[in-house]
Amino acid sequence: MAKTSTKKSPFEFIRQVKSEMKKVTWPSRKETGVSTIAVFFMVFFSAVFLFCADQILAFIVSLILNIGM
Repeated sequence: MAKTSTKKSPFEFIRQVKSEMKKVTWPSRKETGVSTIAVFFMVFFSAVFLFCADQILAFIVSLILNIGM
């Protein structure tokens, strides 16, 4: 099977990149701020949840291991 070359010149590539970048819909400043705050809240609540789950599991494991002593 013969390979077809799809290489483009660097100038053609840059022209196509510029063309595609014009099609991008960028979020507004407000949308970016709201999304950032939502991410921080989710990270915080996930960290709290995982910390609590870890503490509970550590307590249960220590109870199990102390039974044999």
